[in-house]
Amino acid sequence: MSKRFLDNRRKLSIGYVIAAFAIMPLLQQFVLGPLLGNDAEITYSEFKTALREGEVASVHVAEDEISGTMADETTFYTVRVEDPKLLEELEAQGVEITGQVATDGGVLGALIGWLLPVALIFGFYYYLMKRGGGGAGIGGGIFDFGKSKARVLKGEQTGVTFEDVGGAQEAVVELREVTEFLKDPARFQRLGGKMPKGVLLVGPPGTGKTLLARATAGEAGVPFYSLSGSEFVEMFVGVGASRVRDLFDQAKKEAPSIIFIDEIDAIGGRRAGAGAVGSHEEREQTLNQLLAEMDGFESTRGVIVMAATNRPEILDPALLRPGRFDRQINVDLPDLVGREEILRIHAAQVTLAAGVDLATVARITPGFSGADLANVVNEAALLAARRGKDAVEMVDFDEAIERVVAGSERRTRAMNQHEKQVVAVHEAGHALVASLLPGTDPVHKVTIVPRGRALGYTWQRPTEDRYLLTESELEARLAVLLGGRAAEALTFGQVSTGAADDLSRATDLARRMATEYGMSPSLGPVRLAADPQVAYLGGMQGLDTRVSPQTSARVDAETQRIVEEALGRAWDLLDRHAVALAQLADRLYTEETVDGDEVLAMLAGIVEDRDNGHEPGRKEEWVAELAPSLS
Repeated sequence: MSKRFLDNRRKLSIGYVIAAFAIMPLLQQFVLGPLLGNDAEITYSEFKTALREGEVASVHVAEDEISGTMADETTFYTVRVEDPKLLEELEAQGVEITGQVATDGGVLGALIGWLLPVALIFGFYYYLMKRGGGGAGIGGGIFDFGKSKARVLKGEQTGVTFEDVGGAQEAVVELREVTEFLKDPARFQRLGGKMPKGVLLVGPPGTGKTLLARATAGEAGVPFYSLSGSEFVEMFVGVGASRVRDLFDQAKKEAPSIIFIDEIDAIGGRRAGAGAVGSHEEREQTLNQLLAEMDGFESTRGVIVMAATNRPEILDPALLRPGRFDRQINVDLPDLVGREEILRIHAAQVTLAAGVDLATVARITPGFSGADLANVVNEAALLAARRGKDAVEMVDFDEAIERVVAGSERRTRAMNQHEKQVVAVHEAGHALVASLLPGTDPVHKVTIVPRGRALGYTWQRPTEDRYLLTESELEARLAVLLGGRAAEALTFGQVSTGAADDLSRATDLARRMATEYGMSPSLGPVRLAADPQVAYLGGMQGLDTRVSPQTSARVDAETQRIVEEALGRAWDLLDRHAVALAQLADRLYTEETVDGDEVLAMLAGIVEDRDNGHEPGRKEEWVAELAPSLS
C-alpha cells in the first residue's frame, strides 16, 4: 500500500479513539449507571433534613460517602462531611447503621465502568471496518481496501462459448487465436512469436463486447477475472493502484488466465498535461500502475488483459500502443447476416409460429445492436403472451420493433379534431414523397397513433443494408423529411410545430453534405468539418477550428440552399398529387393506420393532378418565409 494511504488510515484510527474517550462519560452516566444500580445523589443538607424528619430508614457509612435507604424504600447517596454529632442523631432516630458500603461495585464496578465503554467503541469500529472492507478481495477485513474486487470464474463456469455469440464473426476469428494461444502456447512460440499482452474490444453499446470476453474465457477454460473500471477507484488515495497490483498478482498465480476490465475508459482516459486544471491524480496513478503491470520490467507471462470501451477516442495513447493492447478489435453493429444469427440465438428459447420469417425481421431492423434485437424478441414474446396466443407471430415482431424504435402506443393521448387532421396530412406527405421518389426505402406503414413523443410516424423498411449513399439518394431523403411540412402548407396554408424534428434532421444532413461529403458546388470538394473521431455515444461534430468566419457563413448559406431545394422538390411532388394527398390523409384520419402496399395501390389508381387550383408562385413565397428558421 502507498504511504499516503497508510497515513490516511492511521489518522482515521486515531480519530475513532479520540471519539471513544469523548463519549465515554456519556456512556457511563446514561447507559452504565442504570445497569450498575447507582443510587440517587442528594446533598448533605438534604440528607440531614430527611434524618431529622424521620425519613431515613438505614445508612451505610464509608470513608467518603454515605448511602442508604429512605422510609419509602428509595435509595440515595451523598458526600460524607466531618460531623461529630451525626452518630448521635442516627441513633436518636433509630436508623440502622452499617459500615460496609458496596454501591460503587468495587473493583468489578470500576472495571465495567471504564473497560466496557472502550470495548463497545472498538467493537463498533471493528464492525464498521469489517463491513467497509469485507467485500474487498478474498477474505475481506479492515486492511483489505487495496485488495482487488474482481469476480473470479473458472473458464467452464462462464457458461458461454463462441457458439452463443452471433453477428460478430470477425471478432470471434481474432479471439479464437487468443484462446488457442492460451491452450497451446508452444505452437505459436516455436517460431519466436510472443503472446499478445492485451486485447481491446471497441464498439457501440449493446454489441456484445462483454459477451465476447466471457466466451473467450469459456473457450480457453482458464480463470477469468472480471471487474469494471470504476471499481478500482475509492475514496482513499492509492487504493486504485494497490488494487491493480493485487489483481495482477492473483492472475499471475493462476496463469494462464484472463483479466477483463469493462468500461476501461473510467481509468484509462487521456492524462492531462503538466499543470493542467482539472487533472485527477488518483485516476492517473491507477492508470500508471496498469501501464506498468501490462508492459513493465516484470513480465506477466500467461496473463492476457482484455478490456472493453465504447469511448476509444478518450483513451490515453500509452494504453493503446503495441506491447499494451496489441490488438484492437472493432465490434460493430451487426449486418444483415449477423442480425439473423442473433435473432435465431435469442428466438431459440421462444415458441415461434409457422409463419415467422426471421430473415425478414433482420432485414427491417438495420442499425439494431445485439441488445436491441434481444429486446425485440423478448417484447414480441411478451406481446403474444399478453394476447393469449400459443406462439409468437410475425405481427408481434412488427409491433415489438415499433415499440423499440418509437415507444409504446399512447392511445390515451387525446387530440382534438383539427390536430388529428394536421397529423394525418403531415404523415401522408411523408408517405407520398417516399413512395414517389426513386432511391428511397419503401414505406412499410404510416400511422397517426401516438407512440412515445411522436404524434404519428411513417415507417420505411429498407430492402438491404447500405454503406454508401449517392448525392441524389441523400437529396431524396431530405425531400422525404420535409414532405410533412410541405403537405401542411399545401393543405392548410400554414405550418405547425409538428415538423420540428424533421427540420433538425434535415438541417444536420444538409450541413454534413456541405462540410463532410463535398457535395456543395459553391464550397467545392473540401472537408470543413472537424477531424473525425470514433464517438459511439454520439455528439454533434462542428466545423474545423481553422475555418474562417467568411467560410462559415458560406456553409450556413449552402445548408439553407440544400434544404430549400429539397423542400421545393417535396412541394412540387405533392402539388402534382394533391388528390392522392387528400385521399391518403382522409383515410389516415378515419383508420389511423395504413399499410405501405395500400399506399402504392392508392397511387396506382390516381392520375397525376397537374391543374389543382393552387396559386402560381405560392411555393416560392412560402419557401422564402421558411428560410429564417433554418439559419
